[in-house]
Amino acid sequence: MYESGEDYLEAILRLQEENGFVRSVDVAHKLNVSRPSVSRAMGILEKDGYIEFVLGNTIKLTDSGLEKAQDIYGRHKLLTKFLQLITNLPEEQCEENACRVEHDIDVDVVEGIRSWVEKNTEEK
Repeated sequence: MYESGEDYLEAILRLQEENGFVRSVDVAHKLNVSRPSVSRAMGILEKDGYIEFVLGNTIKLTDSGLEKAQDIYGRHKLLTKFLQLITNLPEEQCEENACRVEHDIDVDVVEGIRSWVEKNTEEK
């Protein structure tokens, strides 16, 4: 999956958590993209089985879409936390950097970071 597809899935998941429902216009605002761009992306995600349109033309993640979105968002949160811990920089700056890294990082590196974060944030 391309980076932009991952960004759309993550945005849909986050909007679902925030609002309880997701519309294309919400995705456009969240990602600061045009409605036609969202429409095209939603068509691809629907064709690939990651989303479906339900009552009221809202967007719903399928089981595979939810799994993929949770994986992406989990990497995002983990990398944000890791960057905050090692740099002591503001969350917003760490989150922006995590967003750039989350798409290209190897699975074993993510697991190494997860292990490090768990060891270094345990109550002592």
